[in-house]
Amino acid sequence: MAQDKMWNFGRNVIDQLAQEKPAQPALYLMNGDKDTIFSFADISRISGQSADWLRQEGIGKGDRVLVVLGKHPGFWPIMVALNKLGAVAMPGTTQLTSKDLHYRLEASQATSAIVLPEVADKLQPDRQLLTRAIVVGGERPGWTSLEPYHLENPVFDGYPTFEVDPTLIYFTSGTTGYPKMVLHNQKYPEAHRITAEYWIGLTSGDVHWNVSDTGWAKAAWSSLFGPWMAASAIFVDTMTGKFDPRKFLHILSTHPITSACAPPTVFRLVVKEDLSQWKFPHLRKVVSAGEPLNPEVIQIFRQTVGLGIRDGYGQTETVLLIGNAPDQAIKPGSMGRPAPEFDMAVIDSNGTPLGPGLEGDIAIKVKPSRPPGLFQEYVNDEEETRKRFVGEYYITGDRAFIDEEGYFWFVGRSDDVIISAGYRIGPFEVESLLVERPEVLEAAVVSSPDPDRGEIVKAFVVLKPGIEPSSSLAEILQNHVKTQSAPYKYPRSIEFVQELPKTVSGKIRRIELRQKEWEKHRKP
Repeated sequence: MAQDKMWNFGRNVIDQLAQEKPAQPALYLMNGDKDTIFSFADISRISGQSADWLRQEGIGKGDRVLVVLGKHPGFWPIMVALNKLGAVAMPGTTQLTSKDLHYRLEASQATSAIVLPEVADKLQPDRQLLTRAIVVGGERPGWTSLEPYHLENPVFDGYPTFEVDPTLIYFTSGTTGYPKMVLHNQKYPEAHRITAEYWIGLTSGDVHWNVSDTGWAKAAWSSLFGPWMAASAIFVDTMTGKFDPRKFLHILSTHPITSACAPPTVFRLVVKEDLSQWKFPHLRKVVSAGEPLNPEVIQIFRQTVGLGIRDGYGQTETVLLIGNAPDQAIKPGSMGRPAPEFDMAVIDSNGTPLGPGLEGDIAIKVKPSRPPGLFQEYVNDEEETRKRFVGEYYITGDRAFIDEEGYFWFVGRSDDVIISAGYRIGPFEVESLLVERPEVLEAAVVSSPDPDRGEIVKAFVVLKPGIEPSSSLAEILQNHVKTQSAPYKYPRSIEFVQELPKTVSGKIRRIELRQKEWEKHRKP
């Protein structure tokens, strides 16, 4: 039976590569213009030592572990170590606030955390909830310090794991409520072979750089599982703070990076630079994901650098589903074609596939056999899990149409989720924070078009009687959201209104506000 099949990324991939290609580079850690390089044999050993250390701390099979390590080098061996132990890693971005972190611990009932020192500070109010509090890259009172590259522990191979055993939980924002917990099983990492080989085009010996915080599912795609499934090396940068396109170009030109991935926001800023002044001697493959990439950006990059930027599409709940493969002609602005392992369609509300040119829901056929890499469930949310399946299909929540040649063209979200600079933002979270303020009676949050970020968060706010709107009040509301949640969620635009459009039952009609907002910005 399938449930009896054993599989483990740490052993079946990393330890196997350590046997087959022991000296081959697995991890390039940026150090000025030089790199510290670790081989597959190194990663196998260090992750095994980390597994032993974590086992002695009490972390075992099935334990949920909050992991917030940013780009600290410890992220990679620790993630492999947790996988070997059969623990369930819950990665998070360093931008999470104390409130965000508390929600994740409370929702998941996790009692273990492996985090950076500054994240440990944010977790201090919840320290009593943690039976295993581990800090990496420093020390904090009451926390146990782990430096995986300096361990003298024996190598521990880990515990037996089945394909269906849980291995990862990612939190993803939805239209209503707080972020949902997306559960993946042990076979999910293996399915990222599709991401690496079909879309990115990685092969053994490539050096792949993904511009992403390790807290996002995109890191699983091409900062962890994808490249190592293809026996490629992962490049880790040291960029922090506000994105600097010149620093990005400098790194790309001075390191042996053969493949790069970044969200469209990065490329929109990069093409504003004089690219003719830069040379990229090793670069052969460039991809982008997170939101649609503007055709004009692809054109400028191709004209100046000589490489096409190939779009790819998938979700936190999946691996790469649709993409522009290296050997296919790029149609600028298109999502590309489905990966061979997936039976993709655009369907109507009854689950019937639509013909070319007709807009509908992007869907994956899940019957008679479940496709690789599809999530197991939304933890503790059977209703939301059930709603994602219609007939023989899983519904992604995005809308598109297919052309005569089988290329998919993105239209937009079918719900109110906002995709800004690659960040997925649920309106409910922002609205809830706004109405916490004593000045605010009601709030509705929608997307608004933006040339650099694709979309930004815009809030329509109804103030309580006697409160006058002002730019200073707008700034107060923005700062409140910034400090109470991850700062990428704050409304960059606030419009004060007398009332909000509602249904007969009193539900706010975000769709009406969004349509008016986009129509207002549409070019004549």
